[in-house]
Amino acid sequence: MGWVVDSYIIVLVGFGALVLLTAWLPMVLREAPLSLPILCVAIGAAVFALPPLAGVVPRPQDHLPVIERVSEMLVILSLMGAGLKIDRPFGWKSWAVTGRLLAAAMPLTILGLALVGWLVLGLGAAAALLLAAALAPTDPVLASDIQVGPPNSGEENQTRFALTSEAGLNDALAFPFVHAALALAVAGKTGEPWLGHWLSVDIVWKLGAGLAMGVLVGHGLAWLLFRVPHRARLSRSGDGFVALGITCVVYGLTEMVQGYGFLAVFVAALTLRAGERRHAYQGTLHDFAEALERLLMMALLVGFGAALSGAGLLAGLTWEGVAFGLIALVVVRPLTAWIGLAGMGGPLAERAIISLYGIRGIGSIYYLSYALGRGSFDGEDLLWSTLAFTILVSIFLHGATVTPVMRAFERRQGRDTTPGR
Repeated sequence: MGWVVDSYIIVLVGFGALVLLTAWLPMVLREAPLSLPILCVAIGAAVFALPPLAGVVPRPQDHLPVIERVSEMLVILSLMGAGLKIDRPFGWKSWAVTGRLLAAAMPLTILGLALVGWLVLGLGAAAALLLAAALAPTDPVLASDIQVGPPNSGEENQTRFALTSEAGLNDALAFPFVHAALALAVAGKTGEPWLGHWLSVDIVWKLGAGLAMGVLVGHGLAWLLFRVPHRARLSRSGDGFVALGITCVVYGLTEMVQGYGFLAVFVAALTLRAGERRHAYQGTLHDFAEALERLLMMALLVGFGAALSGAGLLAGLTWEGVAFGLIALVVVRPLTAWIGLAGMGGPLAERAIISLYGIRGIGSIYYLSYALGRGSFDGEDLLWSTLAFTILVSIFLHGATVTPVMRAFERRQGRDTTPGR
């Protein structure tokens, strides 16, 4: 009889292998100039380039709601984990580096990327702004190798703090510009005014609601975790999966009041840390969120690699798209971050690392799928291919260099705060 294997069994084996790799690969790669995302993309691309699997992978463009929701879940889990592991209490002076990256570097990045999209790619105003807004925020998912360590681990210096806090907050700040691109796309066809609604709703209300909900719900959950009578405290359960419930509750409630859920999740995580900063349960929550995030990240990046080789995600890429991606990563981000950090003091090498390591990734995929599912833009295949190429280069360029660069810098400073040591 012929050897026939049920496709469900194949998926089951693949999922099991993915779980094992999630636990094993970080230990193997700890000292190597490689990153987990690089291997995930390579595995997905290699496996789904095999002839028996040709045509199996669907185009992401044809399944925008699925891509949007999966990437959304991964980003909010990452934001929860990032907020829980920041040890530094909030203060205007202590968070000044974050403020500069958000208030100066990010708007300049969006402006620069939009101009490059218009001049190099020949995109219209709406499409250029959408691509710029999607690629402007640094990614909280793929930046674990350069972020701070677990709660109360002491693995937090200025460089790691800056990149972690920036990634936690700039995802929400990209949203107004995505909405502006959607409004421009509609206005280009109907001529409807949009600026007033954008300023009042997409900036003032949605940002304000996201911040307020993060603080309020975060305080309420901190009370449930650490302040209610001893027997009833949620922290007594010791269950890390509470982090998943917290993430979903905060995000869902904020979206119900039309606020930015990304902002609320990160702020809620910071508020939880402030509620009982030294409690061991903070580490339990963080560890669960990080483990689940890593598993989802690997699955999505394997799918990303599969889409590159098996679904023609780069089919619409042009030489102009290649130029855009390289300019975005090695010119626009470093230059705008360097300008934003001007006058901050500290070692020039520290400022250079913060400027160079603006990793692009899952958040960009979310924003593009979100916008394309709600509006019509010219050159959608070009947008997908250019975005995918930029993310691919970022994964390999940043992933291959971040470990040796950070090790060299921290040893030069007389410390080694590499997470996971």
